[in-house]
Amino acid sequence: MAIEKFPPIESADPSGLLALGGDLEVESLVLAYQNGIFPWPISDDFPLAWFSPDPRGILEFDRLSIGKRLRRYLRNCPYQITCNQSFTEVIDYCSKVPRSDQDSTWITSEIIKGYKDLFAEELAYSVEVWDDTELVGGVYGVCIHGIITGESMFHLQSNTSKYALIFLLLLLKNAGISWLDTQMVTPVVESLGGIEIPRKDFIQKLKENPLKSRSEIFPDQLNLQDMRDLANSIFEAP
Repeated sequence: MAIEKFPPIESADPSGLLALGGDLEVESLVLAYQNGIFPWPISDDFPLAWFSPDPRGILEFDRLSIGKRLRRYLRNCPYQITCNQSFTEVIDYCSKVPRSDQDSTWITSEIIKGYKDLFAEELAYSVEVWDDTELVGGVYGVCIHGIITGESMFHLQSNTSKYALIFLLLLLKNAGISWLDTQMVTPVVESLGGIEIPRKDFIQKLKENPLKSRSEIFPDQLNLQDMRDLANSIFEAP
């Protein structure tokens, strides 16, 4: 049975833990994200955990920080970008590709199923990076009525996860959405200009986001020239 109500987010403990238990049905996830809450399994020995940390990590387009070396890479990289073409592969890679700062993955089989269900309802997205026909990087998250998150990303070649994340921000900017909910500020997010803001400010930003559907943010046919034109001010900077 879907969750009908969460505790007030102000009751979260200092780590951001708000509640334990419940399920990952579409209705439960929608309710959570609309209230600034997200699931994050702690371990197999604990019930499903729900978090609403204070402060909250975000990445704003206007604060995007791209160094000279990364700009040169973005200008010259040979990769292709798609959206929502390989969601299953992206989330599977995110759950399996080793990370130097993590001993295990929080992306359990239950999480995978829950977000696949969201994707089927057009409430989740993926951005894929391809080297010819090989998937080499990507990011996935939710897109629930203008609430856009970056849940996880992966790379099989250098910088391809950053490429996916930057391209995601370009798509959001093009749709009138100026920031991405990163939940926390990881080293990669911090390197691109990610910051933490008070939870109350985060909730206010959620309320101010334009109500956009997945199809309005991630068109079926990407106009890559429009994206390149939008990126010129960043990629072509000296």
